[in-house]
Amino acid sequence: MRCPFCQSDDTKVLDTRLLDDGSQVRRRRECVACGERHSTREAVDLNLPRLIKSDESRQTFSEDKLRSGLLKALEKRPVSISKIETAIQKIQRKLMAQNEREVSSSVLGEWVMEELHELDEVAYIRFASVYRQFQDIEAFKSEIDKLMKK
Repeated sequence: MRCPFCQSDDTKVLDTRLLDDGSQVRRRRECVACGERHSTREAVDLNLPRLIKSDESRQTFSEDKLRSGLLKALEKRPVSISKIETAIQKIQRKLMAQNEREVSSSVLGEWVMEELHELDEVAYIRFASVYRQFQDIEAFKSEIDKLMKK
C-alpha cells in the first residue's frame, strides 16, 4: 500500500479490525519512510448480477443508486445510518444468493420495499408511492390499509 503523504511503497500494518458485519476490514498503517499514519479499508469485490429494467434494457447494479433511493425515502426519518447500511448489505446478499447473471429490477424493488417496511413505515409508503406509481389518494389509502392489517 502506497503512503498517501510521501508516496513510498513501504508501509506497515499497526492494527486490523473488522467493520460492519465482517464484510470489511479496516487497517491502521504507518509509513516506514515518513512515519505518517493512515487508515485503509478492504472489502470483497463482488460481481453482482446485472439488472433487467422494465424496458428490457440492462444496467449494472449500483450500490450508490440503492443507497440514494433508501436515503431519499428515509429523509428526515429516525433511522440510523448503520441500519441503512445493514439493509443495503441484506439486499446485496439476496442478489448474490440468486446465482443468476441477471435479475429483474422489479425483484430488487420488492426487496427494497421489504427492507423499508422493516425500517420505517412512512419511508415505505414514500418509496411505494414512487415505485408503484400511485396515481391518486386511493392508492395511498389502499397501501396504508394493508400496513394497518399487518
